[in-house]
Amino acid sequence: MASICKEILLDADPVDVWAAISDVGAEQRLFQGVVVDSKREGDTRTVMFANGLVVRELIVTIDHAARRFVYASVGGRATHHNASFQVFPEGERRARVLWITDVLPDELAGPVGQNVEMGIAAMKRTLEKS
Repeated sequence: MASICKEILLDADPVDVWAAISDVGAEQRLFQGVVVDSKREGDTRTVMFANGLVVRELIVTIDHAARRFVYASVGGRATHHNASFQVFPEGERRARVLWITDVLPDELAGPVGQNVEMGIAAMKRTLEKS
C-alpha cells in the first residue's frame, strides 16, 4: 500500500486552521484555486476540483479534541483510499498540519501525491493570507 505523508508549518493560529479543516463541505475555504465546489450530505461529501475531477468521500471522523479529521474516498479508481489531517500547535500563532493518505493500488501514489502537493500549497496560500 502506498502511503503519502506530508507536513506543513503554517503562520496561522491553530484554532483557525482547525476551523477551516473541520468545516467539512466547505473545502473551497481551505483549498482556494484547487477545489471549486463541495457539498456535505450526512456522512459523505462530494468535492469538485478545478481540473474537473469529482470525488465522493465518506467522513470517518471529526475529532475536535484531537483536531483530527479522517475521510475515505469511495468509488473511483482506488480500491482503498483513507486519509487524515491533524493540526498541532507550534507556538502561539503557528500550526503544523500532518496529512497522511494511504492508497491502493500503488500506481495511484503518483497522481494522489500530486493532488496532495497541490492541496498543501493551496492550504498554505489560503490560510496564511487569512
